[in-house]
Amino acid sequence: MRIVKLAAALAVATCCCAANAAQTSFPDKPIRLVIGSAPGSGPDIISRALADRLYGAWGQRVVVDARPGVAGILSADLVLRTVPDGYTWMMLTSQLLVATSVYPNVKFNLAKDFASISLLGTVPFVLVINNDMPAKSIRDLIELAKKTSLTYGSAGTGASEHLSGDLFTRMTGTNMLHVPYKGVAESLSATMGKEVHLTYGVVPAVMGAIQSGRVRALGVTGPKRNALLPDVPSISEAVPGYQTLGWYSVVAPTGTPDAVLAKASAEIAKSVKDPQFGEQLKSLGLDLVGSSRAELDAFRRDQTKQISDIVKAAGVTAK
Repeated sequence: MRIVKLAAALAVATCCCAANAAQTSFPDKPIRLVIGSAPGSGPDIISRALADRLYGAWGQRVVVDARPGVAGILSADLVLRTVPDGYTWMMLTSQLLVATSVYPNVKFNLAKDFASISLLGTVPFVLVINNDMPAKSIRDLIELAKKTSLTYGSAGTGASEHLSGDLFTRMTGTNMLHVPYKGVAESLSATMGKEVHLTYGVVPAVMGAIQSGRVRALGVTGPKRNALLPDVPSISEAVPGYQTLGWYSVVAPTGTPDAVLAKASAEIAKSVKDPQFGEQLKSLGLDLVGSSRAELDAFRRDQTKQISDIVKAAGVTAK
């Protein structure tokens, strides 16, 4: 009996030592942060800002690996094929939650297969139109869409931008044709090139085009105006009840050591709440959060329900 108790005690001590060692030494090599969006997208811009910040804190590179395709599903499949040792993370956004509600036969479960690290912040999408469009407001756009055939681009079928557009057409009684692209950069380029009439993109992805006058912003999809675009109204001012939001969080495959997850979460939350880095994120249009792991768990549960309800009501499907 004493031998059994001694063996059990040694096992517990070994686990504790291993956890402490993992927390103390992590990270001792570069970390890979996989995103499911194309270069130039909101997740890409935010991820690279975070990577620079963590390099300054830890002295280890965080390598941003863009793997666009099927609204983030390909990136999730890739991450789940890696060893859960804490050195592969994924930028989880609203896009992937939408995709898992839209696409049939997804082979993973977001809630069970990915462990929360931290929620960086939320951001609205912006509805932008090409410069040939006569509409000067959301109401003008609605009137125009009821008289003529319009097209809207998105970052892909099942992406959050697609949902934003589908929800807008449903709530306004219009019938715009959806044109999917391989990412927001392509969709934005198509709008500037007048291949489509309008598109949706998160603030950091479309801000440059708005400021340079290559597209015109008509509305933001959040419940209020964005600090970076104070003259651009919320779409809900013209379409009561309309709202979609983007957000950025960091997760890792389930099975990643808790000590590593805790250290990563604490550092990211600390970074977001640092005045200098926080201002950098605000300059990209984010409303800051910097959550704990438990807070991100609760947020993901809430968003899963909300997005599932919106997808069902909007009737968005993909094959």
